[in-house]
Amino acid sequence: MKITLVSAAFLAATLSMNVSAGDNTSQANAVSQKQTQSMSQAQIININTSSIEQLARLKGIGESKAKAIVEYRESNGKFKKIDELVNVKGVGPKLVEKNRAILSL
Repeated sequence: MKITLVSAAFLAATLSMNVSAGDNTSQANAVSQKQTQSMSQAQIININTSSIEQLARLKGIGESKAKAIVEYRESNGKFKKIDELVNVKGVGPKLVEKNRAILSL
């Protein structure tokens, strides 16, 4: 009888550990899925081909700066480097750095 009680207690403890470990795993999976979704939502913006609306999605870039980027691109040709964005009036190095991860040529 003592062996049965000990076995039952051990079995219950083991099962509860597995359940809580499963909860942590599913929580970690949910966090990972959210991160993947937000990364895919942060779409890559090509500064040579994007529209005003697409450029306006960048951090710190509103419609007027987006228009300035398109006008600069039309007047001076395609950007050869992302850093050339600082040549656009109202766009500084800090703004470029904030967005660098999602900018492309």
